[in-house]
Amino acid sequence: MIALQDRFAGRVAVVTGAASGIGLAITRRLLAEGARVVGLDLKGAPDLGADFIGLDGDVTTEAAAETLVGTAVEKFGAVDAAFNVAGGSRPGYIVDLAESDWDFTVDLCLKGVFLGMKHQARRMMRQGRGAIVNIASLNAHVPMHAGSAYVAAKAGVEMLSRNGALEFAPFGIRVNAILPGLVQTPLTRRHFDNPDALAAFEARIPQGRPAQPEEIAAPSLYLASDDASYVNGASLLVDGAWAVSGYPDMRPFRGPIGWNQRTSE
Repeated sequence: MIALQDRFAGRVAVVTGAASGIGLAITRRLLAEGARVVGLDLKGAPDLGADFIGLDGDVTTEAAAETLVGTAVEKFGAVDAAFNVAGGSRPGYIVDLAESDWDFTVDLCLKGVFLGMKHQARRMMRQGRGAIVNIASLNAHVPMHAGSAYVAAKAGVEMLSRNGALEFAPFGIRVNAILPGLVQTPLTRRHFDNPDALAAFEARIPQGRPAQPEEIAAPSLYLASDDASYVNGASLLVDGAWAVSGYPDMRPFRGPIGWNQRTSE
């Protein structure tokens, strides 16, 4: 039996959003389990040792997706597992949201995953094997005030993952999605810096707390490992049972709907 810390020994993985939060936790866990990793992040990636290569790049560009895969093949010889993690949002109510903010969120959360999958799967098809894990969100299923672009993009990631599973399964490639709830990362700091907002979230999470990035990394690696060899096209909620109780009303923390529209007319 392969020890847990050796599950990815001899394997090569690529990770987007590798510099912080969930992406960094996944990268560190992969390295601990024996993988060689190439990470991509707009802000650059930290120095994590000889088995890690960090690249600067924008996941919303095809060139970055090509470079990520190309570097993994050139330096390490393969792409066995891919984790599309990079994401973010610019919130706003539908009637207030600027077109540029919609484009930013949808491009980062959905287009970036599409471009990553496109080039990751091309390489994996040549190998006849591979596993892709995409980070979606609980919000793929649950709407939130002022979150239209984000929820639409994350719902798209979930369905894109299922479509990838359908298309790539004959080539020995599995595609699955992780749907996290609230995770304590640099991108969610605004919630944690606001005690009232954090309390509103925690009141609706049955486990009573947000997740740590490492708690998302562990199931993500499971889906990419041989332990999940017959798991394909699945969406795994990792949310502390939050989906059971429902989302809090965030209007007190976002302001009234239509405010921007009224003040601009």
